[in-house]
This record gives sequence, structure tokens and C-alpha cells, in this order.
Amino acid sequence: MLKNNKINEKLQVFAGAMMTPIILLVIVGFFVPIGAAFTDYIFPEGSIIGGIFSMYTSIGFLIMRLLPVWFAVGIAFTLAKNEKGWAAMSGLLMFFAFIAGIGNFASILGINADTVKVDYLVENLNYTKDDAILYNGMWTEIAGIFTLNMGIFGGIICGIITSLIHNRWYKKELPNMFSFFGGAKFVVIMVAVFSVPISIMAFYIWPFIGAGIRHIAQFITSSGLFGTFVFGTVDKMLLPFGLHHLLAFPIEYSSVGGVMEVAGQTYEGVRNIMAGQAGSEEATGYIVRNFTTGRIIIRMASLSGIALAMYKTSKPENRKKVASIVLPAAITAAFVGITEPLEYTFVFCAPALYFLVYCPLAGLTYVLAEATNVSIIGHALFFMIPNLFQPQKVHALSFLYLMPAFFFANFFAFKWAIVKFNFLTPGRSDDNKVSLIGKKEYKAIKNESSNADLHQGILDALGGPENIENLTYCATRLRVQLEDETKVLQDDDSWKAELGAIGVVRNGKSIQIIYGTKVNIIGSNIKDLMNASTVKN
Repeated sequence: MLKNNKINEKLQVFAGAMMTPIILLVIVGFFVPIGAAFTDYIFPEGSIIGGIFSMYTSIGFLIMRLLPVWFAVGIAFTLAKNEKGWAAMSGLLMFFAFIAGIGNFASILGINADTVKVDYLVENLNYTKDDAILYNGMWTEIAGIFTLNMGIFGGIICGIITSLIHNRWYKKELPNMFSFFGGAKFVVIMVAVFSVPISIMAFYIWPFIGAGIRHIAQFITSSGLFGTFVFGTVDKMLLPFGLHHLLAFPIEYSSVGGVMEVAGQTYEGVRNIMAGQAGSEEATGYIVRNFTTGRIIIRMASLSGIALAMYKTSKPENRKKVASIVLPAAITAAFVGITEPLEYTFVFCAPALYFLVYCPLAGLTYVLAEATNVSIIGHALFFMIPNLFQPQKVHALSFLYLMPAFFFANFFAFKWAIVKFNFLTPGRSDDNKVSLIGKKEYKAIKNESSNADLHQGILDALGGPENIENLTYCATRLRVQLEDETKVLQDDDSWKAELGAIGVVRNGKSIQIIYGTKVNIIGSNIKDLMNASTVKN
């Protein structure tokens, strides 16, 4: 049991680290479709303004082409316990040394960009055309370096290995003669040393891993709507544990989600493919099987129906308080796609409601969005702005009936289940087993970025700086690795009422505190307090 807890803790920290490089994809989501729309449809080719917009489009495509680099740097940075700047630089070095090492070792064995071409393999090595295409797909060039085509997994591997090396040796002391090379500088040296054996291992091991990934991709693409339902359901089931990114990222940003050529450029992963289509004048629409359009229905309709159900089933005297929770949370979900504030109002007090009602209905939204051929960019109102500039690529008329259908389906399903099984959702308890957030508390959360006492209170509730092994944050939650979990504030109601938390998830020495969209400001201020404490000591 203890071993399982440690594995879960590490997975949660890793899932949070994956969010760091993904922030860059927000830039892609805006720069590529908007820039391409102005360049292709509004300003004539060769105009200065059109040229400026094309520069933004190029930035978006640059980010996409170098995704593995951002993963290597972002994960190394996030997983480092300290000296994070050095860790990021080491991650960058590790990645380029790693891919160059693979290419160099391959060249020793006579494998290079010319010998993996399809024609060469067929004519000189007696490959069949299909086998030659498959083998050729194993190789690529990144920043002009010939290497194995590992997609984002190469960056993830480099980021993880760099963080392990960094956390092991960033405090390394050397004899006086070599003291200049101690500490974080020693990590840089060790990263370069380890990159050689790691690249050789990857040369031999990756083809088997790559074959496994291809089989997963084949299952997803061949399982049709059943696979879509499984994805949508499991994606939501993993959210309370902070592990949902581990399922979504490979599908969204790697070959697991599919491979497509758009305007002569090959893209891997559904998000990358859609960005490529957004930037192509030739593309007439976005792919339908993108595993993301179901999220739009959930965020704009399903959660609003759930919010109304919780409001209607609460006691009349509590409804104003309940509204102060569910209304802002429903608006947040619809406009910026942050669903956890609303989901966490019932996931802890009624887990059966979440896993047995909400998650299957969520899976069904993915299925029906795909079955009705919805193709649109964005997963919430704010992120759907680029569609306004290229409306001819959007196919979403079925939203006209899917949105109200899922609003009422979730409303009636939740209302029936809450009353039938007496789930203690907000406003239904007489003995405060389910805490409520009133207007005063909500305003405190809203203004928490300037509340120094709140930040110090959170730090104290975590047991102080000396009890924090590592602190990171993703879109909505603080993720903290602890030295001693018994030193942390144990009363979840106090976390909510006094410290403004939406929810708390505990797993041994790992704890997640959900704060919603302000978490980045809270996390940054807490880190400042930790750094200030270190300086004083």
C-alpha cells in the first residue's frame, strides 16, 4: 500500500510538470489560426500588415516544431527541487546531446538521412514499400539533427532524466581545486556524460516502445466511438487524482492521436493536426475525431445543468450561499474551461455522483460530438475566438441541439440522483458536513492575489517552508511534496473556510489544494515567502 502511494505521488507530480510546456500551446491556439486568417483571407500577399501577421503564425508553428524541446526544458524545470534555472538549462543540453547522440551512433552503424529514404530501402535493402515507409517514419530531423522520431516522448524522457540527475547532484561539493565545478555546474557536466549511454540505450529500446505506441494508436483509430467513449469517461475519472493529463497529452500531441499531412507538412497528435489545418489555406475544415469537442459541451452546457440541479436540490434557506459557489464556477467553466471549481463542489461530498453519473455522461458528450461531425477549434468560449476569423472551417450546427440536450440530461440526472440517494451536495446538510462558501469567502478567494496573510496562512498550514520538498502548480491546483504529511492542516473544512480552497486531495506525502484560476498567483507568492525564509535562515 505504501509503495502504491509513493507511485501515485510521483505520477501526480509528473502530471503537474506536464502542464508547464503545454502553456505554450495556448500561444499556438491563437497565433496560428488568427495569423493565418489575416494572411490568407484579409490582407493581400506581400503586404506589410499581412507579413507581420504571418510572423505570428510562424511563431506558432515554431513552437509546434520544437515541442520536444519545450517538454525537456519544462519538465526538468518543474521537477527540480531547487536551482530551477540551472535545471532548465541542463534539460536543454540533455535534449540536444541526446538526439545528436542517437544520430551519431546511428551513423556509426551506417544509418543516416539518405539510407532511411523509402526508395533506398526498397532498391538496396529489399524492403517492401510498406515496411520501408514504416521504417522511414521512425526517423526525423529536429533543428537539422538526424535522429529517431520520438515526438514529445524524447523531450519527456530527457526532462525526467535531467531532473533526477539535478536533484541528486545540484548540491555536490568537490575538492577545492575543482570547487568551481561543484553544485549545479556539476549537474551540467553529468548531464553531458549521461547523454551518451542514454542515447545508445534509446537507439535500441525506442523501436519497441514506438511499436507499442503504434498499436495503441491503431486501437484508438480502429475502435471507433467505443474508444472515444472510453477516452472521455476515463479522462474525467482521472481528474480528481490529478492524472488526467497523462491520458490526454499523448493523444493530443503525439502519434497516439494520429498522424496527418497538411499542406506538405506532417503533424502528430490531434491538437497539432488542427493547428496545422488552421494555418493552411488549403484545409477546408478541422478533423472530427479530435477527442476535444466533447469538452465544449461539458463546459458550456453539462456543468451549467449540474449547477442548476445542485441549486434546486439545496434547502431554500441555503440557496443564496449555494449560488455563490456554483454560479461563478459555471461561468468560469464556460468561458475559460476551468471545470474543477464546480466539479470539486460534489466530487468529495458525493463521489458516486461523480464517477457513476457525471463521468459516463461526459464520455457520451465526446461520442455524440464526434458522431454528429463537429469540427471546431477551442474547448471553451475564450479559446473559440480564433473560429471567428475562419468560420468556413467550422462545422458545429449539431451544437444547437447537443448543448440543450446535455444541459437537461445532466440537470435531471443529477437532480434525481441527489434526491433519490440523499447525496449531501452543497446546501443539503443540517450539520455542516458539506461546507459552503459564502459571498465573503468568495470575495476573499477572488482577491487572494493581494492577501499576504492568506499566502502565509497556506504556507503555515503546509507545515512551513522546511516541510515542503517541492511545490508546483498547474492550471487550478497547488501540488506539494511534503517531508512529513502529519504537519499539514488536517481539517479540510478549515482549508475551505479559512484559506479559500475549493478542495483538498491527499495521497501520503503528496497533497493537492485546488484554488482555481488564481493558483498561479498564489503559488508564486508562496514561493516568494519560502525564498525569503531561506534567505533569513
